Amino acid sequence: MPGAAEPGLGDYPRVGSLQRLVTRTRAGWLVDLLSEERLTTHFQPIVHAQDTRCIFAHEALMRGLEPDGTLVLPGRMMQTAREADLLFQLDLAARTTAIRQAVKHGLDTHLFINFTPTAIYDATVCLRSTVEAIHAAGIAPERVVFEIIETDQTADAEHLRGIVDFYRKSGFRVALDDLGAGFSSLNLIHRLRPDIIKLDMELVRDVHLDPYKGSIVEKLLEIARTLGIRTVAEGIETHEELRWVRSHGVDFVQGYLIARPQSPPVGATPSFTD
Repeated sequence: MPGAAEPGLGDYPRVGSLQRLVTRTRAGWLVDLLSEERLTTHFQPIVHAQDTRCIFAHEALMRGLEPDGTLVLPGRMMQTAREADLLFQLDLAARTTAIRQAVKHGLDTHLFINFTPTAIYDATVCLRSTVEAIHAAGIAPERVVFEIIETDQTADAEHLRGIVDFYRKSGFRVALDDLGAGFSSLNLIHRLRPDIIKLDMELVRDVHLDPYKGSIVEKLLEIARTLGIRTVAEGIETHEELRWVRSHGVDFVQGYLIARPQSPPVGATPSFTD
């Protein structure tokens, strides 16, 4: 049926507008990377704040590989994908790679998968293969948390709500990333009703030393508790930051103090106590 099939990387040469927008020399390396399936996934654990030995989830983080095995960081891939109108292909490949890698490593925790709202023009069409891949992998939907990437949140709130509704109807959970930075606002909480919110690492950085940050984080945590939303403090790098967010009731923590993103994923984390 015309229009029913999900577009793939093979459609790239037939899209005339892409040929006019970007030359092969500018985006060819990314097209090659995707067509040769040189995407991989690093996983960073999200642990219980009160017992950092207990892993709640792993966040799947996209990485690329050069032909010689050198890592390609996500920023470079995302920038080129935006310029070349390849966000959909990159976003889809990152999601499906994360699922395959989670199965390969036998992860039995929750799995956080990032998605780029601006890459999704129609939830039913664009997300079908992701849902199918999760079912085929035998991963229970309630273990999967789709995380909205802050920097790519669309200004069209109705479009974003449609994506979130699609995920929820499929049995998945939704997390709102980087609360307290950029496009994020309290309006997104009431519009999207996320299951989990992640506090922006800039708010968390030195929160124990900055009363302004402290007051903001306290209120966000209070709102989340009132609404039954679970919370993650991102970017935890010091024992002092961990002690502060722990004492103020955050549910989970994530950051270099606990573990860096890596492959294969961390299976156990150190215990950090007061």
